[in-house]
Amino acid sequence: MPQYNIGEAKSRLSELLERALLGEEVILAKDNRPLARITPLIPASRKPGNVKGIVMTPDFDAPLEDFEEIPR
Repeated sequence: MPQYNIGEAKSRLSELLERALLGEEVILAKDNRPLARITPLIPASRKPGNVKGIVMTPDFDAPLEDFEEIPR
C-alpha cells in the first residue's frame, strides 16, 4: 500500500484522488507516520421510484375496509 508524505501529496493530489477512485488505497503520512486514508465516496445505488415489479393500484389511497371512522 503506497504511502505519501503531505508535501508530496500536495503536489500530486489530483493523481492520488484518481488512484483512490480506481480502488487503490492511498495513505497520507506525516514524518512517515500514517495519518489518513483517501477513499472515494460511493454514491447511493438506490434511486427513489426505481423498484421493479412494484405497481401502485389506482385505489392505493382508498380507505381500508378494516378501519372505521373513530367517533369523536
